[in-house]
Amino acid sequence: MTHFPSTGRSRMRRIPQRASYDAGSIYPIIDEALICHVGFAIDGQPFVIPTIHARMGDTLALHGAKASRLLKHAAAGAPLCITMTLVDGLVLARSVFHHSMNYRSAVVFGRGRLAASDEEKWAALKAITEHVMPGRWADARQPNAQEMNATHAILVDIEEATAKVRNGPPSDDEEDYALPVWAGVLPSSVAFARPVNDQRLGEGISAPEYVETYWRARR
Repeated sequence: MTHFPSTGRSRMRRIPQRASYDAGSIYPIIDEALICHVGFAIDGQPFVIPTIHARMGDTLALHGAKASRLLKHAAAGAPLCITMTLVDGLVLARSVFHHSMNYRSAVVFGRGRLAASDEEKWAALKAITEHVMPGRWADARQPNAQEMNATHAILVDIEEATAKVRNGPPSDDEEDYALPVWAGVLPSSVAFARPVNDQRLGEGISAPEYVETYWRARR
């Protein structure tokens, strides 16, 4: 399993004991997160754009319209910083100062490149679809030539990455444990309600099992 280097840009300085540079800790966070945020700078102006991603081995796949400023910039090989965050609970301490959250986060560094072939582009689009809804690629109509031509697929080989995880109860100052204030953790998770049929759904078509049973468990 990959162990990423810890350099000046990826080394965790604040509470470093929560950091991990192992793919075994980082990749499950990437795979569970539905959305990533891509940071980049153009002419000194920083931007952070939310988008959908998928992991293909040690590479992240992004996609979007060819007119996208983010994708044009990424396709040119510009450096990117990509982050994902999963919130697992609200940590309520006896003092406001020590309130926190239990979370898992990943920060990824790399440079974008345009998918080199139609096969690589097809694989990226399939990976992104399956990342969001496993089983959907084979069930729905796949992209036609016009749609493929209108879409960019960007691949980002992961150069460095860091996971940071906080879990457990609140940590209060010793003298505050005697305060008559409730303290603890309010766990949280991503949950989905029952599927809602499209108003123009054909008669007799029911939601497939992968939709009925969909959930994003901790991987």
